[in-house]
Amino acid sequence: MRYVVLGTAGHIDHGKSTLVKALTGTDPDRLKEEKERGITIDLGFANLDYPEAGLTVGIVDVPGHERLIRNMLAGAGGIDIVLLVVAADEGVMPQSREHLQICQLLKISRGLVALTKADLVEEDWLELVTEEVKDFIRGSFLEGSAIIPVSAKSGKNIGLLKEKIWEIAAEVQAKPSGGLFRLPVDRVFTLKGFGTVVTGTALSGMVRAEEPVEILPKGIETRIRGLQSHGKAVREAFAGQRVALNLQGVEKDELERGDVVVSPGRFLPVPAMDVKLELLAGAPVVKTGASVHFHLGTSEKVARVILYGRQELKGGESCYAQLRLSGPVVAQGGDRFVIRRLSPLETIGGGSVLDVSPGRRRKAATLEDLEVYEGGTLEAKLAMKIMKSALKAVGKMELEGWIKAGTAEIEKALSGMEKEKTVVRLDGNYVHSKAFAAFRDAAGDLLRRFHAKNPLKPGMPLEELRAGLKVDQKVFAGLLPLVPELLQEKDSIRLKSFQAALSGKEEEIRQKIVRELERARFQPPEKADLAKGLSMDEKRLTDMLRLMDKEGSVVRINESLYLAASVYGEMLKLLKGFFSSKPGMAVSEFRDTLGTTRKYALPFLEYLDSHKVTMRVGDLRKLLLKD
Repeated sequence: MRYVVLGTAGHIDHGKSTLVKALTGTDPDRLKEEKERGITIDLGFANLDYPEAGLTVGIVDVPGHERLIRNMLAGAGGIDIVLLVVAADEGVMPQSREHLQICQLLKISRGLVALTKADLVEEDWLELVTEEVKDFIRGSFLEGSAIIPVSAKSGKNIGLLKEKIWEIAAEVQAKPSGGLFRLPVDRVFTLKGFGTVVTGTALSGMVRAEEPVEILPKGIETRIRGLQSHGKAVREAFAGQRVALNLQGVEKDELERGDVVVSPGRFLPVPAMDVKLELLAGAPVVKTGASVHFHLGTSEKVARVILYGRQELKGGESCYAQLRLSGPVVAQGGDRFVIRRLSPLETIGGGSVLDVSPGRRRKAATLEDLEVYEGGTLEAKLAMKIMKSALKAVGKMELEGWIKAGTAEIEKALSGMEKEKTVVRLDGNYVHSKAFAAFRDAAGDLLRRFHAKNPLKPGMPLEELRAGLKVDQKVFAGLLPLVPELLQEKDSIRLKSFQAALSGKEEEIRQKIVRELERARFQPPEKADLAKGLSMDEKRLTDMLRLMDKEGSVVRINESLYLAASVYGEMLKLLKGFFSSKPGMAVSEFRDTLGTTRKYALPFLEYLDSHKVTMRVGDLRKLLLKD
């Protein structure tokens, strides 16, 4: 079964709703006030079925009054085909023009024209109106489309109109069901025994009953209790369908038109976006900093316009801009929007969303990224977004919510980019190869400076390097192993080409340290006293002792105490000798065996315990060392 959405357009009282009823048998005017006043106030819905062709056309009937354009816009976002309705007795009117402009701005590419109330006019008048309509649609996407005189009252050409709708609908390319599910809400109501129901046109993806969904920008997590599409209960619904979702555990008052039902965890409501802005010919000048009404999907906000590279935009012109919104919306790169003046209310332009997470742009910054987002391939757009994110690393799920494309297409593009080494993958996150190269160079520079300043230190503390690079911990940990020039050793890191070494003078000092520790045997001076005795800076001595510990000429007992390696070897021999005749050793016996004091015996034993040479059992030590 294929599903296509048709939207009506046209001036008030030109017979849109009456025509929909004649086509489908359903009156789209559902509100009491609509029945009483005889005009369409809000969106109405009906279905036109072509069972023999496996096709259902969902019809969104929009209000024609100029004061209800905001309601019309809420229904126009998911339309595939427009049915422009012009009353034969009145001809083209102001809202005929504005509705067609809106359809053009939304890039609707197919449609046809119905001349309603054809039974009320003479043939020669009908011919005049037909010519007027041809002139009106010349240069628009409707140029050359069928113009069909109809009468809902007599039934004239209703069958022909159905046939023409089918012909056009059969050519409509299906919306992407392989993308993420996204449904802008256009109605919220309750059904007795069921609870809260929302309706809308599914723009992409698919959804199944019992699946979890998220409602943004409110951040409500819920589950779908049941689904209806085009008046029938279904287990799953796809992009392009009119869908009603029965939501679990959500109150009607929590939701409103403009909310969006989406696949969980992929989309972020955004307060600003970079766009390509287009003004209609004849529209008033828009200056940077001006405020406008912004319509996207079923949402409406006030937006402040920040023009890039210019101070004003004239009618018929276009440029890149940033829109800063009065509240968050859900959007993807590639979405279309419409803008209207605050006062007087009139449609003045629209455009396409390029980047929904743009950040602030320096005045001197180029617009290369926006040029890529506007006209580049999917791979180029993804690569640019990842590169602009520098070392923040962009997740695949974030990219899926950022751009309007199928998840399989995005996966394929990312895999190809990884294979070509355009990007580096870190557990489902991506860093551009240029950002990785900058990371590698910066890490190398920091380490070279560190080694030059600290020639005795075996390496730089990892956290010090990360802080110097200002990189997130997870990204830092993921990128480090990919840099071949670096060698990580426990909590420090160094250049592979670096080896801590002593100068000639420092070698003399090293020998003095070893001699002093050998002379002191099991009562070594604490580090501060050793530094004082050698007339050395304690920090420099610390670096030397750590290097000596690494090379094996001393043994680090704790931060303050070191033993000469030969003295430590003697300690192990004495221990083995003691344990050859006794199964356990008290602290006092250890002290006496070494000929030292309790002050030294305790830290020595703690070191031996921690290195699995001895093991404490009650008040005694057992020997673990076998050889």
